[in-house]
Amino acid sequence: MPSSAPPPPTAAVAATATVTEDEAGLRLDRWLRRRQPGLPQSAIQKLCRTGQLRIDGHRAEAATRLAPGQAVRLPPLAAAPQPAAAEPRRPPDPKLAEALQRAVLYRDDQVLVLNKPPGLPVQGGPGITVHLDAAMDALRFGADRPRLVHRLDRDTSGVLVLARTPGVAAKLAAAFRSRSVEKTYWAVVARLPVPSEGRIDLPLRRFSGLRGGRTAPAERSDPEAARAITEFRTLDHAGKLAWLELQPLTGRTHQLRVHCVAIGAPILGDVTYAEPDQNGAFAATVSGLSEAMHLHARRLVLPHPAGGRLVVEADLPPHMQQSFRTLGFVEPPPAAPRRGPGEKT
Repeated sequence: MPSSAPPPPTAAVAATATVTEDEAGLRLDRWLRRRQPGLPQSAIQKLCRTGQLRIDGHRAEAATRLAPGQAVRLPPLAAAPQPAAAEPRRPPDPKLAEALQRAVLYRDDQVLVLNKPPGLPVQGGPGITVHLDAAMDALRFGADRPRLVHRLDRDTSGVLVLARTPGVAAKLAAAFRSRSVEKTYWAVVARLPVPSEGRIDLPLRRFSGLRGGRTAPAERSDPEAARAITEFRTLDHAGKLAWLELQPLTGRTHQLRVHCVAIGAPILGDVTYAEPDQNGAFAATVSGLSEAMHLHARRLVLPHPAGGRLVVEADLPPHMQQSFRTLGFVEPPPAAPRRGPGEKT
């Protein structure tokens, strides 16, 4: 009599996938989650720890950055729980979408650069429903939804870089982490610094709390302090007010705002960090000036993912243009975006 027992299950077989050009620079764990949505980080860590997840035959850590052409061994994976279906994204407000499209300074197949308007948060948070990240569909231009690779404060205007593919996002994020991006800001401050130019080397510490926390100067011996360096140069002045060029050599949260307060020259409109009576820092005390923040990301020089260096400059927002006219400051028009050879520009 033939056996009625079911046949043994077929053994699962490991597969191998090759990293594409567009996936270069992605972390191994993020790369794997694209292929296995819902796979928890703890499971990925275990696969790495036990040697089941390998790159070119070698053990790898979850944080390993991938390179094009590498072969990743994918072990047999149990069906991972699928994440709950996300609510469909609401289309951005038509006026905001139009404003963002007008704010585009540069665009190619890999990179998109905006002149971010002041007052627009880059990402959401408690009580924030309108922000750039939620309006990215307005910036597709027939391609994938762009991705953030760095941040500007809500009230800071100027050059903001977006990546148009996941692989480009990883490369650009790595460039910002490695400090290979040159950043230049303009600010109007409530005091002429003495000396008129120099370097601020003041450690900073981030404290959690309401509204996302606060940054403050810290002692060098503080184990939670992070080194923060800003170079500054006075470009012009009118009475006690000055136009500064600021170049952060590190990327700490609110670094420029705290460093300007530290040299007694708070940024006009910075109600978070300037003391109410610090050099008459509030623009309302100066006739004809806006109370908005006077901090603008003027220029970025960054390595382009396809080679060379991309240079982009952004015009001042309307409230700073008005302040410049009132104070008699004459700013040069922004240069046209350009992508040049690898040397510094």
